[in-house]
Amino acid sequence: MADKKFTVLDLLDLELSGHDALDLRCIAGRRGLPRAITVPEINRPGLALSGFYDVFASDRVQLFGRGEAAFLTKLHNEQNTDAIRKFFNDDIPCCIFTYNIEPTKEFLEIAEENCCPVLQTCLTSNEFSSRIIRVFSNQFAPHQTLHGVLVEVYGIGILLNGHSGVGKSETALELVERGHRLVADDIIEIRCVNGNTLLGRGANTMISHHMEIRGLGIINISQLYGVGAIRDQKEVQLIVQLEDWNSSKSYDRLGTEQKYMELLGVKVPVIEIPVRPGRNLPIIIEAAAMNERLKNMGYNSAKEFNQNVLKWIEKGDSLAAYTGNDDSY
Repeated sequence: MADKKFTVLDLLDLELSGHDALDLRCIAGRRGLPRAITVPEINRPGLALSGFYDVFASDRVQLFGRGEAAFLTKLHNEQNTDAIRKFFNDDIPCCIFTYNIEPTKEFLEIAEENCCPVLQTCLTSNEFSSRIIRVFSNQFAPHQTLHGVLVEVYGIGILLNGHSGVGKSETALELVERGHRLVADDIIEIRCVNGNTLLGRGANTMISHHMEIRGLGIINISQLYGVGAIRDQKEVQLIVQLEDWNSSKSYDRLGTEQKYMELLGVKVPVIEIPVRPGRNLPIIIEAAAMNERLKNMGYNSAKEFNQNVLKWIEKGDSLAAYTGNDDSY
């Protein structure tokens, strides 16, 4: 299925806050709000307005700062509308004015004629450029959806995987009870940002913090445990594969061989945890999260254990332990 296109209206409707807020409003060309934004970059149109169109990136969002606005004022004083009409000959996604700059009357009228949205923000050009590039990086990032539960345990984003009924939601609920946080349950959307970072969140933000517990039904984690028990998105740093215990399968007991799963071209560490009655899965996952943090800090318990065993063998202590060195025998 083809991805839904990202339009100027979608840009206006984004619910962003704090240092991510764009503070955009439409001041002209509302009929063009359904126009698609296809290129995740911006363009400063100063050269185009002056008549140089050889390399004009008309498929990008056009950003007008104080310099471009001053040139529009110059065209207004010269009553030169031809330069503005030529500017709108191409299908520009939209024009954005920073510093709350009011475009000239001629510019707004020609934009209306060409159904090109004109937006305005109070942010400076540099600040707005930084924020909208972050927005584009997220919106246009490669993504996929998969089934599972995404939780944050000791700062590590863990994706719980496994077949239906293996106990993913119940394990996540116990982790939340122990003070960790739920990101999303059931359908997870993974986005690859900056080429090597996988960000996970609920595919449907309206229901992502709800959980289905068999025998109990749908529960709202934020209402039951408070807003401190949830977060909107988290980097996927570890995948925990839950599976029914298989006595004929050989499970890793040392941890020296790291397995990986590739998501959107990024390799993510995977550990397999067999499920059987009596095993405390939340404690095992907590230990896995702390062990992963140690690995990220450069310490690998399994490798250190292996090296200590080799040193023990090299010293000859192992031979003495097995053959005995007691004179009484």
